[in-house]
Amino acid sequence: MTGRPFINIVGYVALAMLLTNLAAGAAAVSSWPEFRGPSANGVAEAPGAAGPSGPPLTWSETENVRWKTPIPHKGWSTPVILDGQIWLTTATPAGTDFFAICLDAESGEILFNEPLFHTANPEPLFSQVNSYASPSPVIEPGRVYVHFGSYGTACLDTATGKVVWKRDDLPCRHYVGPGTSPVLFENLLILTFDGVDVQYLAALDKSSGRTVWKTDRGTVWHDLDENGLPKENGTLRKSFSTPLVIDADGSPQLIAPGATAAFAYDPRNGREIWKTHNDAHTPVARSVFANGIAFIATGYTKPSLWAVRVDGHGDVTDTHIVWKLDGGLVPSEPSPLVVGNLLYMVNNDGAVTCLETATGKICWTERIGGNYEASPVYVNGRIYACSVQGKTTVLKVGPEFEVLATNRLDTGLMASPAIAGNAIFLRTKTHLYRIEAK
Repeated sequence: MTGRPFINIVGYVALAMLLTNLAAGAAAVSSWPEFRGPSANGVAEAPGAAGPSGPPLTWSETENVRWKTPIPHKGWSTPVILDGQIWLTTATPAGTDFFAICLDAESGEILFNEPLFHTANPEPLFSQVNSYASPSPVIEPGRVYVHFGSYGTACLDTATGKVVWKRDDLPCRHYVGPGTSPVLFENLLILTFDGVDVQYLAALDKSSGRTVWKTDRGTVWHDLDENGLPKENGTLRKSFSTPLVIDADGSPQLIAPGATAAFAYDPRNGREIWKTHNDAHTPVARSVFANGIAFIATGYTKPSLWAVRVDGHGDVTDTHIVWKLDGGLVPSEPSPLVVGNLLYMVNNDGAVTCLETATGKICWTERIGGNYEASPVYVNGRIYACSVQGKTTVLKVGPEFEVLATNRLDTGLMASPAIAGNAIFLRTKTHLYRIEAK
């Protein structure tokens, strides 16, 4: 451990954050418990609330930076925030050692930084797009869950930083690194393993780490050679998309896109409910759900955004697709946003598109410059889109395109931003920033 005694600072910080949120009126959410926030959709507002303005409109290295903390090693995981703590993961660039890091949300001081897993022979990444610490943690009161794909999964006590349980026996050949974040549902921690060799989901008892259910993907593969083996080492079988738990007319569903197919499972037992098939592979973007429709990005080679009704069973490709948008406007990595009756996408090349959720009709498409891997977030009428080059473009939501501000930091962002109260937390390639008006 580093810094002040870990256990003693937690209560103080939690109280300070609570008082801060009460004083502000608490319209923005006060926690960011998983990848894409408290509702898993990138929206950072408590429904029906009113009050503070949210994060500032403008910032730079010298403006509206509450603190800036260097983060060791390398990782693209989104920070998670709860009770005055910020948790994120990192790994050595060579992928031999994997760490969980906790920071004091008020000061930015690192409270906990310890190795959790070690491997002598990590598989090469072959790309700077991914890292060995790309899956984001998920946090709840008293516990944080960190995941590094097949390299290991652990549950930690947030008051002491001690390991509650570990698993490093869930096999998967990631080939270009892990990327899918864990999901909490009731008493389960749900993990996704879509590798070049195996493709399955597993649910662990969040208290003990034991496996509760395991479901193999029901994908019909067509990329086999004359010997029945996968071509290109199975790279077309991968997926990095984090599943999404939705309420489908009173019944939970786990929307989990895979290569060439998207699935819905019962999160309590892993039973497949419905699926669609497509011609794409390696989906990354997390799906969003609104008004009975799941919006699913299919992935690479033939990118498409599908609007799918979730009330079906079996293969629903020919019966439950409301509309599709094909082509280069659809992002490969950044996840879409739904605000009201409009859906917003930022693709990898900086093209922003606004569509009607009911019909898929495009309201506008404009370019904001730069390249994008991080998913945009929304709060208080604004969309924040962070680029690989370190630029954040702030857009006004609505049926017409309007840029409100453009902000720059010294290094770029691969990790998606997090929002808590009136602060936006930005993890660049080298630092974690708390951006907040003074």
